Amino acid sequence: MMKTNDMNSGAVQPQIPERAPAIIYRSFGGPEVLELTEVPVSGPGPDEVLIRHTAISVNFSDVNARRGGFYIGQDNPEAVIPGNEAVGVVVAAGINAEGYAVGDRVAYVGMGGAFFANSGSYATYRTVPASRLIRVPDGLADSDIAAVLMKGMTASAAINRFYKPGAGETVLIHGATGGVGLILFQWAKHCGARVFGTVGSTAKAEVVRSYGCDEPILYREVNFVDRVRELCPQGVDVVYDGVGGDTFIASLDCVRPFGKLINYGNVSGPLPSVNLMLLSAKGSLSIGRVGVTDHIKSPEDYQSVAAELFSLCLSGAIRPCVQAILPLGEAATAHQMLESHQKAGSNILVP
Repeated sequence: MMKTNDMNSGAVQPQIPERAPAIIYRSFGGPEVLELTEVPVSGPGPDEVLIRHTAISVNFSDVNARRGGFYIGQDNPEAVIPGNEAVGVVVAAGINAEGYAVGDRVAYVGMGGAFFANSGSYATYRTVPASRLIRVPDGLADSDIAAVLMKGMTASAAINRFYKPGAGETVLIHGATGGVGLILFQWAKHCGARVFGTVGSTAKAEVVRSYGCDEPILYREVNFVDRVRELCPQGVDVVYDGVGGDTFIASLDCVRPFGKLINYGNVSGPLPSVNLMLLSAKGSLSIGRVGVTDHIKSPEDYQSVAAELFSLCLSGAIRPCVQAILPLGEAATAHQMLESHQKAGSNILVP
C-alpha cells in the first residue's frame, strides 16, 4: 500500500511506501548482528523533511555503537537502526520546513546529539529535522559526498580547532588509509605542510602517496618513532592519531617540544590513561581528543564547516576516496571491510 503526503503548501508529493528496507541490530556484537528488515515510513511533521537516501556513509562510530561498551550512556539495543550520515533527495516537506522542495539534493551528519542515541541512516527513508539538512552542490556525486562529509568534518575539527599546520611544518598521521586520514593528508598538504603517515603495507603506501603523503612509514617493518626522528630529528609539529591504543603513547616521542598530539579515532582499542607529568617530561606537550559533535553543534558552524569542505572538494584540494559501494543489505560486509583495515577509503551503502 502507498500513501501520499501533501504537507508542504499543497504541493503534489511523490507516493511514499508504508514500509521500506532498513538495517537494524537487536543486540551488541559483531557485524553478524546487523539484519535487513522493513520498517514503517512516516511522513514529516512540522519543521521536518522526509528523505529518500541515495548514499549512506559507513563510519567507525557505527562500529563502536554496534559493538557496545564504547560510548558512555549507551543503553542495550532493542531494535536500533545504525548510522549517522547520508545523502538523499527530499520526497516530502512538512509545515514550516521552509526552503526545501521535493527533488532537492541534501545531506546530513547526526541529529545534533550523541551519535549512538540519534542514529537511523541505514534505511531507505528517514525523517530529518530541516535544521539538520545541508544543501549539496552540483559537481559532486552523492557517493563522494557520503565519503567525505562526516570524515571531513572530523578532519576540520582536528585542523581548525586543535592545530592548523603552516607552510613547512611537519605532520604525522596514524590511521593513514582511513577516510579521515586520507582527508587529513590532503588538507595538511593544502596548508603547505610536510606529511608523514604510518601504513601496514607497500600497497597502502602507494595509496597515501597519491593523496599527498611525503613519506609513508611501514610500521610493521620499522619502528615508527625511530623513523620519524630520522626524518625530523626535532620531532613533528603535530600528530593526528586515528589508531588510538597501539600508537598513542609512543607518539609522544614523535612530537617536538611544545607540539601537539591530537587523537581522532580508536580503531586499535581504547586510549590509555596519561599522566600529565609525562607531557612535561616529553617536552611540554599538549594532547587533545576530537569530538566532531561539538565542532558542528551550532547551526552556523554546521553549515560553515560543510561549505568549507565542499569548497575544498570542488577545487580539487580534497579528492574523495571510495573503497566500495554496496547494497544496503550488505551492511555487515561493509562493517567487516572497515574493521579489517585491508583497503583504503570509505564504504558506501545504497538502498
